[in-house]
Amino acid sequence: MKVIEARGLRKQFGTTIALDGVDLHVEEGRILGLIGPNGAGKSTALNAVLGLTPYDGELKVLGRDPWNDRDQLMRDVCFIADVAVLPRWMRVSQALDYVAGVHPRFDRTKAEGFLAKTTIKRKSRVRELSKGMVAQLHLALVMAIDARLLVLDEPTLGLDILYRKQFYDSLLSDYFDRSRTIVVTTHQVEDVQNVLTDLMFINRGRIVLSCSMEEFESRYVELTLNPDRIAAARVLKPIHERQVLGRSILLFDLKLNGIGRPQLASLGDVRTPSIADLFVAVMGNPPTQTQGAAQ
Repeated sequence: MKVIEARGLRKQFGTTIALDGVDLHVEEGRILGLIGPNGAGKSTALNAVLGLTPYDGELKVLGRDPWNDRDQLMRDVCFIADVAVLPRWMRVSQALDYVAGVHPRFDRTKAEGFLAKTTIKRKSRVRELSKGMVAQLHLALVMAIDARLLVLDEPTLGLDILYRKQFYDSLLSDYFDRSRTIVVTTHQVEDVQNVLTDLMFINRGRIVLSCSMEEFESRYVELTLNPDRIAAARVLKPIHERQVLGRSILLFDLKLNGIGRPQLASLGDVRTPSIADLFVAVMGNPPTQTQGAAQ
């Protein structure tokens, strides 16, 4: 089942084109990472999915039109943005009361159970909590809602590495299963590399790469070699090249070039690149050379 299906999604603000004919397909039970630079169209795409902005083109979320059927859609969708969204004057107990009052599928007992694993006190106000604690509170509220789609827009922004790891560990162990679907945007791509099932790069309102993580791991290879072998490696047409500590690191798209790992291994050390390294390579190349198969 397709949880999100967009065809020719377009959004324009004045003379600025935020989304330029985006096709987006997300299957049930997947975790999609939507990665892009500032102003690429990530938040606009999420706002369209959440029914927060009108758009041109076709868009269905859980079979519904998000702009016209938002009230019904929000029964099955949860959203976490920057952790500062929660009112700073609100007590933790009041946050629980509020969500219990507005969402029919909120399980307060489950939320209390998640909070019991933290040091958060029920009488504390949001302004008294650290950023990490606010993230824990927000996640506990969301995980206690029986939603089919969870949208995360920079959910760990400003948190240290320990809280970021705890956030994603909790998300996977206590919330995610094959009946739920997650879409996440983040600039901290190293945090989500082992979390995602699917990867999508967006730039200037267009999708420039879309692939599963299985395809990512089999298709892209990073080759590290000494300068005396660089000429032989360049013949194989890498999509990106950089220098680190006197050694050359070349990134290859095996599907694009029709080469194999053994051929590259004969020249140097090969490994799967990080999402960040692939992102840098793709952003510097035309979309026609780097775009993968749409999911």
